[in-house]
Amino acid sequence: GLWLGTEESLTVEILSITMVPKEAAYADEPAGVRHLDRSNRYRRALFVHTPARIEYPIIVPEGGRLDTALGTLWAEPATTFRVSVATDGGESQTLLEEAYSHRDAWAQRSVDLSEYAGQVVTLALEAESERDGSIALWAAPTVTGSATSGLPNVIFYVIDGGGADQMSVYGYGRRTTPFLEQLAAEGAFFEHAYSNSSWSKPSTTSFMTSLQNSVLGNVRDRFDPLPEEARTMAQRFHEAGYQTAVLTTNPWAATASSLERGVDLLREERARPNTRSSMELHGDFWSWREEYPGMPFWTHFQTTDVHGPTTAQAPFAGLYLPLERRGQLEEWWERIRAWFRETQPGPGTDLLRSSVWEDTGIDRLEFFGTVRDIYDEALFHQDHQLRLFVARLKATGQWENTILIVGADHSTSSAGSWDLAEVLQDSLPPTWGPIFRSYVSRVPLIFVWPGHIAGGKQFTQPVSNIDVLPTLLDLAGLPMPDAMQGRSLAPLLSGQVNEAEFGTRPVILDEFYVEEESGELQGKIEVIDGRWGASMWVGPPGDNPQNQYPVPVLVYDLWEDPFALYSLHEERPDLVEKYTEFLEKQWEAHQALAQHFSSEGEIELTPEQLEALRTLGYIR
Repeated sequence: GLWLGTEESLTVEILSITMVPKEAAYADEPAGVRHLDRSNRYRRALFVHTPARIEYPIIVPEGGRLDTALGTLWAEPATTFRVSVATDGGESQTLLEEAYSHRDAWAQRSVDLSEYAGQVVTLALEAESERDGSIALWAAPTVTGSATSGLPNVIFYVIDGGGADQMSVYGYGRRTTPFLEQLAAEGAFFEHAYSNSSWSKPSTTSFMTSLQNSVLGNVRDRFDPLPEEARTMAQRFHEAGYQTAVLTTNPWAATASSLERGVDLLREERARPNTRSSMELHGDFWSWREEYPGMPFWTHFQTTDVHGPTTAQAPFAGLYLPLERRGQLEEWWERIRAWFRETQPGPGTDLLRSSVWEDTGIDRLEFFGTVRDIYDEALFHQDHQLRLFVARLKATGQWENTILIVGADHSTSSAGSWDLAEVLQDSLPPTWGPIFRSYVSRVPLIFVWPGHIAGGKQFTQPVSNIDVLPTLLDLAGLPMPDAMQGRSLAPLLSGQVNEAEFGTRPVILDEFYVEEESGELQGKIEVIDGRWGASMWVGPPGDNPQNQYPVPVLVYDLWEDPFALYSLHEERPDLVEKYTEFLEKQWEAHQALAQHFSSEGEIELTPEQLEALRTLGYIR
């Protein structure tokens, strides 16, 4: 029998088994590029069939070196790797020759080319084996030198689930982010920045492409890949000569969303516990910089330090929540899970408005206060680790020419971030729940670039994460995408214009799925337009009360109601009419733009990726 996680088992009859050699996956090409995993690290690798020789004519820079890693598919027989250099009219000189046979690990190697500085040479990568047709791998072969390219390094540091509402840099009552306060003083920060969706996959793919979730078209299900036509931030910087790395403990920021494209090094292994994420990812970064020390580099961090389930790390455990109360929260969660199993509430059931509190006897105020305490401890830990990371950047001389952006893919997205006075009201409105609720989508956005972005800049106009890609391309002097929905904030950051001259524009948020039975697209498209926020449901509502809007568009006063608890559709029909027309036009534009993109099939996830996504609460 095969256990499928249900109450019944199924009998599976296997009719045949076909054994396919590993080399078969490479049979269609004599050489090519693949992203391959060794010891939970993906490398962008060049593959060849032995015997093979690939030549590159290059001009060797001052202090030239070749950095690469060797790899094989099989332990036996060993593959001999060789690196040689031939000058114009001169003899070939072998600089590296090594037999390697480890199939589960990369062998990092560096070859000194400095004696050829300034010369035009032919660099050859050769591989041979006793068994012809064996696959030899060269991971990210990169030639660099001591001179800088003039391009800035880029670090996009995403705090997964990092809510601006609970950061002291954004006015939170506890001093949870003292280092972010320092960064904001050294650079520029946006008071009202928003993620474009409520969870990691649609949000991360959106800001990596500067395209909205509905435009990208990868909405059939959670594992629908990013269309090939959608060029990612990593691809654009890699094509500009950058070394690229994605370092995350959330697969939605990596291969589960097709975001390995254009990436030389990718790590998506989960941290245990989540709160160790930043520590592990920073270690991966410094190891990568030792292996590939050339400039410039582009790195996307996406840490899960504050993403539940959260376990604070010493010395911050106990900072806000006494250690003896930590076990109480686990016991509460188990009672709540048991209540859900027993009652089996329907779709859209809101934990805040259910009878779980009366039925379990758990004090709602104490419960959410405890959730908040643990989150704040984890946030303080994350802030401290970022402080240590930047200190090392400065100590190694890489800070002055580095653009650092600190952001988040969404806010806390948990009831623990609600203002408790609002939560504990006896009567709450229906849970229509727009994406632009501050505890769902309000995120930090801080830019620092020493000598280029003046310190202490503070901007009040609403912006969103899809503005990050065009801003970075603009700051680095790289070409803009042919299709993008964000706009560059570089004129503001560089001081070319002030906010009044730059002008404001509405922030658009959207999030869509394909309904399984009907095949119809369904979801929300929303706008933040100064004081007002409006949300329109598109498609069949099904049986989820959050999708059963009483009018086509719900409207909220975000100045008076930042948690979007009370829709004004009855008091302000004029606003309903205005934003219905606006959002319908936006939706038409998104559908038109989506025609330029297509999807090529579903991504197959490994058991490790599935487990990591379950741990983060994204799938069951």
